[in-house]
Amino acid sequence: MAALVLPAGLLVLLLLVAPMLLLARISLNQFSPTELMVEATTAENYLRALQDPYYQQVLATTLGVALGSTLLALALGFPAAYWLARMQSRWKSIATILVLFPLLVGNVVRAAGWMALLGNEGAINAALKGLGLITTSLPLLYNTGSVVTGIVAVVLPYMILTLASVIESIPRQAEEAASNLGARPFTVFRRVVLPLALPGVAAGSVLVFILCMNTYASAVLLGGPQFKMMAPAVYDQFVRGNNWPFGAALAFILLAVTLLLTIIGSTLLGRKYRTA
Repeated sequence: MAALVLPAGLLVLLLLVAPMLLLARISLNQFSPTELMVEATTAENYLRALQDPYYQQVLATTLGVALGSTLLALALGFPAAYWLARMQSRWKSIATILVLFPLLVGNVVRAAGWMALLGNEGAINAALKGLGLITTSLPLLYNTGSVVTGIVAVVLPYMILTLASVIESIPRQAEEAASNLGARPFTVFRRVVLPLALPGVAAGSVLVFILCMNTYASAVLLGGPQFKMMAPAVYDQFVRGNNWPFGAALAFILLAVTLLLTIIGSTLLGRKYRTA
């Protein structure tokens, strides 16, 4: 068994752990406008990122957008996942394919599609003007709402499929028994379905939150140049500023915050599930 696992383990070390260790070493170097990177061992880049009000705001925006997108994806995905999990007809496989279909399209293409819909001369504003409901274009693009919309469109299939796989394992008899005892549909959902679906809620929320924290295309294309999140900020430091040490420090701060919140959320949901 060890001989079978060894090649995969070595591949993970080579492709994942080694680059991360190299990036961690780069984050401890210093930046020089003339030499670009000077070898050193200092936490200056981390302290600068944590103390700078600009990057504090960028991190706060990233957290707000990620949490809001995760909650919205959960609210939209749970009904769809329940419907998909309880479907008994031959169309279930087709419905599953339709849920998967958006994943076949790249994030940049999907963001471009939202730009065509939400722009000042986009389809939504054009339709509203054509109906005479507005005279000037609504600011639907380059704001928090457009970014959250684009992100949720990307992550919603992951949430639906994760929840559906768990809801399928919940016996129908449990819901029927609750209904026979006089529980209303919302009570059945709150007291039976939701507690038993908490593992799926935890798994789907963690997966979606990680994707939201690291979003790039939606933030850049739908948020515009004034909307800043951590992933575009990391890209700017590496590519535009050539400041690799500071960019690496930002990347590890993003990684640390994501892991910390993921562990906290998973722990809280796990305790709630055990209590339920």
